[in-house]
Amino acid sequence: MRIALEDTEETGRLGAVIAPLLAPGDAVLLLGPLGMGKSTLARGLIRALTRPDEDVPSPTFTLVQFYETAPPVAHFDLYRLTRPQEAFEIGLDEVLDAGAALIEWPERLGDDQDDILGPNRLTITLEEAGDGRVATVSGAGSWETRLNHVRL
Repeated sequence: MRIALEDTEETGRLGAVIAPLLAPGDAVLLLGPLGMGKSTLARGLIRALTRPDEDVPSPTFTLVQFYETAPPVAHFDLYRLTRPQEAFEIGLDEVLDAGAALIEWPERLGDDQDDILGPNRLTITLEEAGDGRVATVSGAGSWETRLNHVRL
């Protein structure tokens, strides 16, 4: 599914639309070059589960931010990982046992993504499209059917 996003508000709204569909064990993979809106989408999702003025910093330097939502959500930025095993050191596997993970730069997990992330994955790739962005959204596992509920 391809979704046109005219501005940052629409990017955040896509996150808000996805938020109520999250379940424990879900991995939401956010792909795209720097500046495409991955953190904006994550911020919209987290604020939909918390409150509209929730402070949602980018986890670029902390690597992960935790949110006590239903289900619990952790926002990971794996850009600075040097090896896939570091994802375990910052608790990715533990998060997926009890909650959902939003993961920027999931390609840093290498070839072990299937083993690390489990079956229920939503992949969102953001790229430029004229003056705006386009999100290419695909699902695996239970997300194949839940995607039917994603509408902006």
